[in-house]
Formats: sequence, C-alpha cells, structure tokens
Amino acid sequence: MAGMLLGALDQTVVSTALPTIVGELGGLQHLSWVITAYLLTSTSSMPLYGKLSDLYGRKSLYQAGIVIFLVGSLLSGLSQNMLELILFRGMQGLGAGGIMTMAQAIIGDLVSPRERGRYQGYLGTVFAVSAVAGPLLGGFFTDQVSWRWVFYINMPVGVAALLVSWAILRLPFRRFEHRIDFLGAALLVSGVSSLLFLATWGGVEYAWGSPTIIGLGMAGAVLLALFVLQERKVAEPLLPLRLFMERVFSVGSAIGFIIGLAMFGAVAYLPIYFQVVRGTSATMSGLRLLPLMAGMMVTSIASGQIISRIGRYRVFPIVGTAVIAVGVYLLSRLGPDTSPWVAAAYMAVLGIGLGLVLQVIVLAVQNAVPHEDLGAATAGVNLFRSLGSAFGVSIFGSILNNRLNYHLAQTISPDVVAQIGKSSLTASPEQLRTLPPVIHDAVVHSFSLSLQTVFLSAVPLMVVAFLISWLLREIPLRDYAHVGLAEGSAAELAEGASGE
Repeated sequence: MAGMLLGALDQTVVSTALPTIVGELGGLQHLSWVITAYLLTSTSSMPLYGKLSDLYGRKSLYQAGIVIFLVGSLLSGLSQNMLELILFRGMQGLGAGGIMTMAQAIIGDLVSPRERGRYQGYLGTVFAVSAVAGPLLGGFFTDQVSWRWVFYINMPVGVAALLVSWAILRLPFRRFEHRIDFLGAALLVSGVSSLLFLATWGGVEYAWGSPTIIGLGMAGAVLLALFVLQERKVAEPLLPLRLFMERVFSVGSAIGFIIGLAMFGAVAYLPIYFQVVRGTSATMSGLRLLPLMAGMMVTSIASGQIISRIGRYRVFPIVGTAVIAVGVYLLSRLGPDTSPWVAAAYMAVLGIGLGLVLQVIVLAVQNAVPHEDLGAATAGVNLFRSLGSAFGVSIFGSILNNRLNYHLAQTISPDVVAQIGKSSLTASPEQLRTLPPVIHDAVVHSFSLSLQTVFLSAVPLMVVAFLISWLLREIPLRDYAHVGLAEGSAAELAEGASGE
C-alpha cells in the first residue's frame, strides 16, 4: 500500500500541472512525451523486474524501484528544459515499473485469490487518498509555489515507503537460479520505442507516408518479430510464450491493453479541457477530476468485497468495459458551456467502469497461472496495459495536435497567426488567457472541438474491449496463497493453516 501510494500520488499530482509545465518549458506539442517517457520505461522494465525478483527476492527489487523513482523525481524537479524533464521522467518510470509490478506480485505471493478481493478494498483507499491529495497538491504547488514541487513531494512519501517496507514487510524467499534474457529485453524496448515514435510523430512532425514514419513502422515490426523468435528459443524467456496458451492471460492482456489505450489516451487530456476550455486554475482542475477517482474507488472496493464473497469475477470486466465505453462517449460531449455537474457525472461514469475492471484483470490472471509464472504473468499483464497507455497517449496526442492545427487554421487567419506567433496559440493556460478576446475565444473553440474528437476516438476501442471480455474464462478462485507452494502441496498448506 505504501508503494502504491507513491505511484498513484505521482500520477495525480503531475496531471494537473502538465499544462503549465509544457507551456513553460516547451509547448503543448511535447505534452505526450512527458507522459510517454514515463510509460515507456515503466512498461519495458516490468518483465525484467519479474525475472530479477526470482533471483534477488521481490522485497529487494521493490525497494530498488522506490530508490530509482525517488532519484528520477528529484532530477525531474530540477529540470531546466524539456529534454531533461523527458529523460528524468523516463528514470521515474524505470522505478515505477518495479514498484507497481512488485507490489502486485507480493500480494499475489501472500494472499489467496479468494481473499485478494478483500485486499482490493484496502488498495482502493490508497487511490482514494491519492485522488484527493494528488490533484489538490499538484494544483496548489503549481498555482502558489512552483510546478517543480509536484516532483519534490514524492521524496517524503518515498522515504516513508522505504522505511515501512524495510521494517514491516516479511516475505519468505527461495532463490531460483535464472538466466536473464537481456537480448530479448533490448529487442522489446527497441521495437516498442520505434512504434511509439511512429505514433507520436506521425502526422505531426512527419507526414504519415514519409520515409521516416514508414521506416519506424518497419523497424518496430521487425524488432518485435525478432523478440518473439528470441523468446521461443531461449531456455528462460523474458515473457514466456506459454502464458499466451492460457486464455485468461491472453484475454486479460488484450482487455488491459485496450483499456490502457483508451483510458490514458483520454483521461490524460482532461486537465487541458478544464484549464484551457473552461479556464479553471490548476487547483480547480484537480478538484474537478475527483468524481472520476471517486467512482473508481467505490466500484473497486465494492467489486473486491463481492468477489471475495461469491468467488466469481467474470461479470465485472464485462459490465465494466461497457460502462467505460459509455463514459468516454459522454466525455466527447463536453464543451465550453457544459455544466460542471454534468461533467462530474460523465467522469463518475468512467470511473465506475474502470473500478470494475483494472484490479479484477490482475486477480484473474494471477489465479490462472502456476506459482513459477506468477512474477512473469503479473509483469506481463501490466506490460500490455502500460503498452496500451503509452500508445494511447501518443496516438491521442497526435489526434489532438492534428485536429487543433486544422481548427486553428479554420478560425484564425494566417496573418493573425504570423503576427502573434503560432507558439502563442498552444502555450500554457496562463499565457492563453492574455490573448485578445476574439483570438482567445477562437483558440478555446478549437481546443474544445479537438478534445471532443480525442474522446470520441476512444469509444470504438472500448466496444472492442467489451466484446473481448466475453471470452474471459471463469476459473474458481483458489483458497490458498502461492507462498510455500514450492515446499508443499495446496492441500498440505490448507491443512497447516487450519491447524494453526
């Protein structure tokens, strides 16, 4: 819970400050890379953490992730330009990959799937605290002190997480000798990076049919194909292909990928709607995100309690993906004149859907795999969700920039653009408010139409996720935990537990 708070707080603290950060350091066109750098490194490091935890123990890898995260946070706060911020956000992500993967794997070790739903309620309180404290702190620091403090605030939380895990966490550990597939890791990172550059630059920096974009697409396809071949021939693959023979893992990974694609691709741009289109401060935009987090918290806790009682989970992803599809469609109806209460209701619907899916997918996958694959399976399902998040931010960032350029060209004459400078039209929210009223209204209108397209683009993706969720197989939840399975059978463990 301490580590989850660190990762969750960072996401909510940074979100409300991003429009100001990119406006000060480099412009709106770099927004997606501040997020993508974090997601890329956290995504690519997850399988490595899973394997390394079998060598050195989950606790040590968990703590290493916290340390790397804290160093990245400190350096991000000290950044003097956009390149430095993107690089140090990448370091943050490298630590976050370990924090999130190891926290979930530790829970998978210690808590039986049947009881794990109850612990989802405890984790829900972590996201509730971060949902309230994160946007408020991020907005307060941005408005009253400096956006740099949204990174510095991680330091005391991270130190507390280190001390708590060092003093309290007692995790049985048997060392398993493994060979780390570093070549596979390099191929995976290179292939994913190529496709992310394609998604980010396509139609913005380069034309879709340009040699650069075509080359990136071919490179990404070839590198990922080589990664699959590498995983097939090595004795200990980074991501065992046998996991894909388990339908729960395959379906869960597919759902996670699409939800990551749609959720982060859409939600990452909500602060822009509030700060640019509605003209609110960073603090107020953080407050207005609370209905989304509250909806997610309520259904995450409720679904966890219900799963623990009935031992079934399949219905929740089916209902959840349908609700998410409705939620992102409702977001596409947001405009300059939308009532705050209506916007809050729309976001609450989205949060309700997310709370029914995200934790349940991890629970289903951990329940379906043997102990020796627990680390890899947990890392794998998180890998695909994070991949979807990274692609979502990049793709929807490209959509936003493309539509924004189109609408600005339709509403503002080239002479006016040349006079005030194109960068002034995509600067920070504070700078946009200094534009002449007529120009400001045109910019707000253009942003509103562009963001509606972004949200609407996520709807068909969630329809696909809803259809896939029907393929999820229901496997009875185990009543025993993974820890100790190497030394005794499930029946022996159950008998020993009842004897104690």
